[in-house]
Amino acid sequence: MFAFCSTEALPTSVDMEGALERGEGNVMVKKRSKTIEQAAPIFIGEAASSTGCHPQTPPLVVTTVESVADCGMDDGPVKKKPDMDDKQRDIQAIKAGLPNKTCLRRRPNMFDLMSLQIDLKKMAGLFLKLVLTILTVFIGVEADGSNHKYKERERVPLYANKVGPFHNPSETYRYYDLPFCAPDNAKDKAEDLGEVLNGDRLVDAPYELHFRVDKQTEILCKKRLSRKDVTQLKTALSKDYYFQMYYDDLPFWGFLGKVEKENKMDPSEYKYLLFKHIHFEVSYNNDRVIEINVQTDPNQAVDITEDKEVEVDFTYSVNWKESDVPFEKRMEKYSKSSSMPQHLEIHWFSIINSCVTVLLLTGFLATILMRVLKNDFIKYSHDEESIDDQEETGWKYIHGDVFRFPKHKSLFSAVLGSGSQLLTLAIFIFLLALVGVFYPYNRGALFTALVVIYALTSGIAGYTATSTYLQLEGTNWVRNLLLTGCLFCGPLFLTFSFLNTVAIAYSATAALPFGTILVILLIWTLVTSPLLVLGGIAGKNSKTEFQAPCRTTKYPREIPSMPWYRGTIPQMAMAGFLPFSAIYIELYYIFASVWGHKIYTIYSVLFIVFIILIIVTAFITVALTYFQLAVEDHEWWWRSILCGGSTGVFIFAYCLYYYYARSDMSGFMQTSFFFGYMACICYGFFLMLGTVGYRASLLFVRHIYCSIKCE
Repeated sequence: MFAFCSTEALPTSVDMEGALERGEGNVMVKKRSKTIEQAAPIFIGEAASSTGCHPQTPPLVVTTVESVADCGMDDGPVKKKPDMDDKQRDIQAIKAGLPNKTCLRRRPNMFDLMSLQIDLKKMAGLFLKLVLTILTVFIGVEADGSNHKYKERERVPLYANKVGPFHNPSETYRYYDLPFCAPDNAKDKAEDLGEVLNGDRLVDAPYELHFRVDKQTEILCKKRLSRKDVTQLKTALSKDYYFQMYYDDLPFWGFLGKVEKENKMDPSEYKYLLFKHIHFEVSYNNDRVIEINVQTDPNQAVDITEDKEVEVDFTYSVNWKESDVPFEKRMEKYSKSSSMPQHLEIHWFSIINSCVTVLLLTGFLATILMRVLKNDFIKYSHDEESIDDQEETGWKYIHGDVFRFPKHKSLFSAVLGSGSQLLTLAIFIFLLALVGVFYPYNRGALFTALVVIYALTSGIAGYTATSTYLQLEGTNWVRNLLLTGCLFCGPLFLTFSFLNTVAIAYSATAALPFGTILVILLIWTLVTSPLLVLGGIAGKNSKTEFQAPCRTTKYPREIPSMPWYRGTIPQMAMAGFLPFSAIYIELYYIFASVWGHKIYTIYSVLFIVFIILIIVTAFITVALTYFQLAVEDHEWWWRSILCGGSTGVFIFAYCLYYYYARSDMSGFMQTSFFFGYMACICYGFFLMLGTVGYRASLLFVRHIYCSIKCE
């Protein structure tokens, strides 16, 4: 017997914070208080009775400053009475002899970007609210727009999704590509962007499962299978084909048949059995569908071993039973499958192992680094007293070259811009996962979130790249902006074009329709590109100069010859190993979920691992940067990016190990999809972690050179 079960979604909520800044005339009063921060929950996709999302508007939060130090002053605390407006408060403050208790600022001109003051917390809250609102429009779509309430004998929507080899999750085909019984007028279900990107192609299923109507043995159809049909089904059985359907938005699976090998070595002696009867067991609670199981009986199968026409009577039966599980918890069965005790032990062991390894190694490096730096500071302070008698050595010796701008400024700035955008994208994805948006089998939610958030965060890439490029005294910022926009999207588009062509050749559901491709191009044209340009313009108008504590000499010093282990490749290998060792255990579960049929819902554990990855990457890059400067090698700019991003190379190496040692994937299509998209993901990790490594190294280098006197 084969049994497959299903459940549905839980309502989720996210707490949003707001902020209130109030300005009157040319005076802006800004306050912050510890006691009046409140937040209201926003419910996403209320599964019980709604077909969409109606987020509540969070209450406004009045903020007051604890002291006028926040205003740039140095007086005592300010208190605000809740029943007093701003003008009355100002008058009473003046009467009390406290004229400097109010922050006086000129109202910023909307066209003057130099004077624009941005409240980061408020902008982050509004941006998160915007993302959630957009995602609920894309994601919060039910199977047929119903409220999941049914009367007895009422038709419940049942959709057939796809079929494909069990071990090749990307190689899926339309349900009716195989010779199954089809209804007279089978209609395709309207799908959102994420469902199409996920390869879902829902169509009306031939089975009739009316609410609370039992059926003993119902004839689905009588079908004569031709020799071509039999050959097609035999090929499907040999690859362990499965089918997937959705009943009232509950997914369930089943196998088409089985191959009896009975210790026979010759494939020509195998026996191919096609299941012709399916039994549905459906649980309900009042007027709601709670769970559905499907069973296929090997005793009711037809032998299709011989390549000849076969007459098959396909039948099914339905049995309804009452359940006490509430509708809101019908999806918990899948959520709990990844949080079973034995799995949790492995996850927490992974975290503890990572933390211990990180603490030991980083503590060891930190102790050495701090001791060496302390000795350096003492030595250089003595050298300043007898500078005529001694020659400078070590990292102080290159203070005139350490802030010399790197080669290929445009590419360097584009890497930082794209890496900053991808880091922001990862953070928002984790926030949505932690608030429960990506519950199991929320069709296409992750793909929709990736497309929408990437489009909305493109302004970050434009601003970071352009401002950095101009700080490095670049001149052609428009070309730099174009390079930033294509640095990650370009390779991704080329990879997609090749893989989509392969999918079209295989007639697989992974091939995107022309309309979906057009929608993605419109999003890129109307949202991503304009925001990228706006971010670039804002970065250009910021006119921030590069803050270097030491002057750069006119001519660069010659870098002394180095041993082989101080080269770029060995340093990258050392830099990438430690961060990868902190995440490799968790990688298996992620791969088994993305490239398999396991479920991953422990996003809190994954978020902790992600934070560890960021911290370790930053620290190990700083350590290697110091060792590089200590041997008078001042070309640390690109080295910090390469060492920080080298973890992406290790992840791709793990892809090779997983494909050949831990999975049963095979075939040209599945292989090309796995390595093609994983190469793009690893490239994204390289950009993101390379940006983290550079930012950490820049803070460190500025700190140590600010601590000494540079001529």
